[in-house]
Amino acid sequence: MRVDRQEQESKFTRRALMLSAGGAAAFLALGGRLYSLQILQADTYRLLSDDNQFNFLLVPPSRGRILDRFGEPVAENRDSYRVLIVPEQAGDLGATLDRLNAIVPISQTQRERILTAASRAPGFRPVTALEDLDWGAFSAVNLRAPDLAGVIPNVAEIRHYPSGSAFSHVVGYVQPASEEDAGTDPLLRHPGFRIGRAGVEAARDDTLRGAAGSLKVEVNAFGRVIRELPNQSQPQTPGEDVVLTLDAGLQRFAHERLAGESAAAVAMDVENGDILGLVSAPGFDPNLFVTGISNTAFQALQNNERRPLFNKALQGTYPPASTFKSVVALAALEHGLVRPTERVTCRGKIRVGDREFHCWRRQGHGSVNLRDAVKTSCDVFFYEMAQRLGIERIHDMALRFGLGPGPDIGIAGVRDGLVPNEQWKRARYGQGWSLGETLITGIGQGFLLASPLHLALMTARLAGGRMVTPRLYRQESAPLAPLIDIDPAHFALVRDGLRAVVHEPGGTSYYTLGGLGVDGVEMAGKTGSAQVFRITEAERAAGVRTQDDLPWRLRDHGMFVCYAPADRPRYAVATVVEHGGGGSRAAARPARDILRYLIENDPSHAGPFASLDRPARGG
Repeated sequence: MRVDRQEQESKFTRRALMLSAGGAAAFLALGGRLYSLQILQADTYRLLSDDNQFNFLLVPPSRGRILDRFGEPVAENRDSYRVLIVPEQAGDLGATLDRLNAIVPISQTQRERILTAASRAPGFRPVTALEDLDWGAFSAVNLRAPDLAGVIPNVAEIRHYPSGSAFSHVVGYVQPASEEDAGTDPLLRHPGFRIGRAGVEAARDDTLRGAAGSLKVEVNAFGRVIRELPNQSQPQTPGEDVVLTLDAGLQRFAHERLAGESAAAVAMDVENGDILGLVSAPGFDPNLFVTGISNTAFQALQNNERRPLFNKALQGTYPPASTFKSVVALAALEHGLVRPTERVTCRGKIRVGDREFHCWRRQGHGSVNLRDAVKTSCDVFFYEMAQRLGIERIHDMALRFGLGPGPDIGIAGVRDGLVPNEQWKRARYGQGWSLGETLITGIGQGFLLASPLHLALMTARLAGGRMVTPRLYRQESAPLAPLIDIDPAHFALVRDGLRAVVHEPGGTSYYTLGGLGVDGVEMAGKTGSAQVFRITEAERAAGVRTQDDLPWRLRDHGMFVCYAPADRPRYAVATVVEHGGGGSRAAARPARDILRYLIENDPSHAGPFASLDRPARGG
């Protein structure tokens, strides 16, 4: 018994020793591991711990403003109350939207958009659920936010266009970046961040966009932000402002003046080429596109017969009609093919070969010289000048006055015009050029095409005699444009005829306008009617129907180009009224009023025209 007891005690002692040794080894291993974690790898796990406790949020930059020439904002930013949802934190997204809908109504279209956006984005990326809420709705969401997992009330900046549709075509608008645009750029994928989609917003997007910053925040176990650490954050860099040559007051006035029409107007400074007004009517409210225009509203814009989404000032091209006759007159004078005193008899038509070409005045103008022909817009006189010149000389002079290629003004969508010649026709149609085509080109019809921007540039060069180029972005200084190499006496003769158009009986806009309406300041101008509906010989014989008898879409386009002061040209204006029925009645008065606005709002209009600059009106 004693031996057995000793043996059992011996076994117990060995087991105790083994257990003690095992315990000691385990303790040493645990201590070593703790030493490794807490001492040797402390920095690594401290960073991992911080990563679990702290996040860096991308801070989108403030978009730069777009200002008019006097510093008035035409595109700016304002605060917008919105609601974001982080899908992976929300859990059942449908149920979350149901709970949110009980606080702020969510339409079926909005719901589908949110679900689609969430399905296409990583679960950790916030999705914009509601945007531009009023304060009451935003407060209600904030009050219930603790019970809405994954829902984040947020205040952000949103683009705002204070002048609405007046600047819609030239300034453009912003929208969220598409998947294709965004690529791997985290800024472009940030909810609410927008990029330029049209006009200046698109053309100067890189300048306006700025650079993102980062905000360090402390989060709880549910990922909700509980504290911001601005001192450990990287500030965002705001986008730069862009200053235009446009006059916001003039732009709004011109837009209102063309209200109800399908029309365009362009105003330029003839000395430096600054574009002071660039209007296409009707316009559209660009603010609708910022938060997402509804399909109903977009279809209404698309189906409007007056085409509010189409920039007529830059993209509309029309036969320049009689506004082109000044260029033909200068070409004939420069080539010595007509004397200032030479007279041509207009009997209402001219026969060339077996074809008759009619003057707009059926009974004719009688005996007219070049000045009278410009004043009365006699077609027969310019048929004769076109015959003498030939198409190539007309073509070359038209190019000198800015027609043809679309001027580069720094935004997309400027459309080329067309100045035809024989080479062009052979390339386009595989046919030779005919004399009849030369005649109709001589009165601004046929293949010849120009946009309102082309017409304003042509008028600015005619008025100022300088090879100005149009510009949309303000410059502190720019070299004076060179003079056009044309005899000043020839310029003076044509300009005198243009002044007579407005100020002398028989001028095509004398009875319509009778002058600028500013004491001591005369204007000069030229009417034009671009034919839309071709008059048949039978209709001509029976008596041509008036424009009022035709459906709107078959009426002639009316156009008017003008400048002032007539003796010291400073401002040029071109207007086109689609289907307006004629230049003298449809386009002349709006053009005159726009020109008068420029004169009356220039503080120096009573004296020398030294500068357009005025004190800033805001911004």
